[in-house]
Amino acid sequence: MALMAQDAPDVVLLDLGLPGEDGFSIARQLREHWRCGLVIVTGRCDPVDKVVGLEVGADDYVTKPFDLRELVARVKAVLRRVQQAPERRSPASQPAARVGVAAAETLAFEGWQLNTASRTLTHPRGHEVPLTTGEFELLCVFARRPGRVLSRDVLLVQTRGREAGPFDRTVDVQVGRLRKKMEADPEFPQIIKSVRGVGYVFVPAVSRC
Repeated sequence: MALMAQDAPDVVLLDLGLPGEDGFSIARQLREHWRCGLVIVTGRCDPVDKVVGLEVGADDYVTKPFDLRELVARVKAVLRRVQQAPERRSPASQPAARVGVAAAETLAFEGWQLNTASRTLTHPRGHEVPLTTGEFELLCVFARRPGRVLSRDVLLVQTRGREAGPFDRTVDVQVGRLRKKMEADPEFPQIIKSVRGVGYVFVPAVSRC
């Protein structure tokens, strides 16, 4: 954590079985203060651990043993999503300066504003809603395809560049987190609706500015 405060990296590879503190706890701290990419690399292959890891904000979850080339490919995929200069926050919650940011495109819907260059989501009441890298990428895919039913496979390919496995619930977990942050009642979503047996649909009309 001391090193993170001095010079936060673009991507963190985090084990769960660490001495002195559980990796999930560290993941929560990273997500609370920084917006770096986060890949959990662990020997825990229980599906429950994977779901928990994604729920606390990990962008990917890799179990041991793994092929080094696969790990490198996954890290590169996360790097592409965080872009060259992701916004990071210090423990004092002071925003870091942004450099090399592309021209902004703002996707507006029902009072919300999603800025694809600064990677920020602004609530209709004006405050910023923090998003993990995975949540931001998923919301971008939805907002750029309003009214279209998107399968889990399509969403996973669009956000992570890979197809879903038979027990991969990554998209469902991230949709659940987005609903908690955006829906008035996450149990009865009006922005991201489920289409039974198919996937999800982003309901609001979207304007670009």
